[in-house]
Amino acid sequence: MESTFPRLMLDHAQRRPQAPALREKVYGIWQTTTWADLALLVRRLACGLAHAGLKRGDHLVVVGENRPRLYAAMLAAQTLGAVPVPLYQDAVSAEYKFPINNAEVGFAIVEDQEQVDKLLELREECPQLKRIWFDDPRGLRNYAEAGLDSLDALVAAGQAHDAANARLFEDEVARCQPQDVAAMFFTSGTTGNPKGVVHTHFTLLDRAQAGKDFDRLTEREEVLAYMPLAWIGQNIFSFAQWLACGYVVNCPESAATVMIDLKEIGPTYYFAPPRIFEGLLTSVMIRMEDASSGKRWLFHKAMELARRVGPALMDGKPVGALDRLAYKLGAFSVYGPLRNALGLNRVRVAYTAGEAIGPDLFTFYRSIGINLKQLYGSTETAVFVCLQPDNAVRADTVGVPINGVQIRVADNGEIMVKSPGLLKEYYKNPAATAEVLTADGWYHTGDAGFLDASGHLKIIDRAKDVGRLMGGACDGAMFAPKYVENKLKFFPFVKEAVAFGDKREKVCAFVNIDFEAVGNWAERRNLPYAGYTDLAGKKEVLELIRDCVEKVNADLSADAMLAGSQISRFLVLHKELDADDGELTRTRKVRRGAIADKYAVLLDALYGGRSEQFIETAVKFEDGRSGSVSATLPIVDAKTFPAMKKAA
Repeated sequence: MESTFPRLMLDHAQRRPQAPALREKVYGIWQTTTWADLALLVRRLACGLAHAGLKRGDHLVVVGENRPRLYAAMLAAQTLGAVPVPLYQDAVSAEYKFPINNAEVGFAIVEDQEQVDKLLELREECPQLKRIWFDDPRGLRNYAEAGLDSLDALVAAGQAHDAANARLFEDEVARCQPQDVAAMFFTSGTTGNPKGVVHTHFTLLDRAQAGKDFDRLTEREEVLAYMPLAWIGQNIFSFAQWLACGYVVNCPESAATVMIDLKEIGPTYYFAPPRIFEGLLTSVMIRMEDASSGKRWLFHKAMELARRVGPALMDGKPVGALDRLAYKLGAFSVYGPLRNALGLNRVRVAYTAGEAIGPDLFTFYRSIGINLKQLYGSTETAVFVCLQPDNAVRADTVGVPINGVQIRVADNGEIMVKSPGLLKEYYKNPAATAEVLTADGWYHTGDAGFLDASGHLKIIDRAKDVGRLMGGACDGAMFAPKYVENKLKFFPFVKEAVAFGDKREKVCAFVNIDFEAVGNWAERRNLPYAGYTDLAGKKEVLELIRDCVEKVNADLSADAMLAGSQISRFLVLHKELDADDGELTRTRKVRRGAIADKYAVLLDALYGGRSEQFIETAVKFEDGRSGSVSATLPIVDAKTFPAMKKAA
């Protein structure tokens, strides 16, 4: 798309000034920002930032939940030719140090006191960070730090500067070109310092437009923005596509009210990583466990039918008259109320991305009439590489290459991508840029997969994670850990799983229980427990998880390629994996190598044939304190099954 973010914003403001652009829930009431309101706010913020000294090419850090004034701040920076750099609001202050120093950031706009405190804590290590503005003034009345002020003050300064420089805003918008840098997103940094992925207006908006065309999106869509802006997935859906389409973006009041706000808004276009869909399903299963026996029977019978015919109906395939009638009755009594309870009754298109989603989980949503589809992309590709077309959705693929995208598979099985949406570079890291971008413009994704006969892309796992078993009965068998983990995470009792097996004789796993789901299960059985660690070690809970593992093994045995990936032994960890403890990324991807190193004693016990192992682990609490948690973890053997032979 040959335009820029500020020009698109102004175009909407000119054509439909009173149409809603953004909504934010404040004290339980939805407040609307029209396109005309937004244009005026962006103008004043841009003039205020110019007055404060923000120049073309400078970087502006933005930290906070999805808030209209933070969106406006990003647009204001882009107007001036500066580069917004959104960072994760739940990161600890030390995680901001490298991005701020790497990008030589001198200006920051943040949401509230929590983010102000984290940046002030870094002042000595980031001396160039001179100015910080905050959106929410609560708790900040008595702060007297140099360079700290409110967004209200910045807006007021911008209004005065605009009056004294009448053409400043228009001139800066005119100077902004599609090939200018529009934003920088820092990667998770799973193997070292994060890398700053540089994108232009063109790369982001070209992919936003391609996604818009693919799913026929219009300005009438409603979107709920609740994931971090620092994650490019949320940024594309609620910022780039928002401006490309002109639809309404709704910002929840807080993380605690997302489910309530989801039901109130009833989005038509919905985007979430698999863990959100896992959480929604877990909440459904918990409620069903508490229901009467009659309601449970009806639910399970209805879901049997839904899994059999629901996906076929979604894809427009022929279904028998009796099954079609039965499904309509199920929609009236079960599927419709269930979609409504999830807040997804109005969804026309829903996408999941960020990680592979388990096929069972994926099928569940399509079975009940939610048009959930998968997409494939990354920060470096501006998200949209492959999308699943309506009526051609399969759980084991991530769709077809969309407009402008070429895909090839390297000799080692790695997916290579050429697209108008590829990153410009990794900031100040030419060596890393050269590693992922070939001279002729192909991007190394790091994912292993292949294009099937119908042109759909299948992803097996991260190329570096796909391995082989060595020794034992399954010598040489393929091991795809993410595939195994996703099958386990379909069960509502399993929150996270980490599978190991590369260059080993068998597969073993760490499991995190879902504390809410398993706690509810335990309470209904009058099983007392005193916190997560105690519950995770109960023999009844271990048997519950063993049942889940063995069902996964039975399923894997039917796949000739992955039958060797069945889990022989497992343990339930004594603590939940946490980003603050270095075990997950901020997008909640498992740091497999870090976990293997941190819990090496547990891995040794699993593969050494031990029946239990003591461990003590340092943890960080939400209030910043450090402590430790210890336990003797039982190690459980699981039944494995012979690989089923394919029918001739």
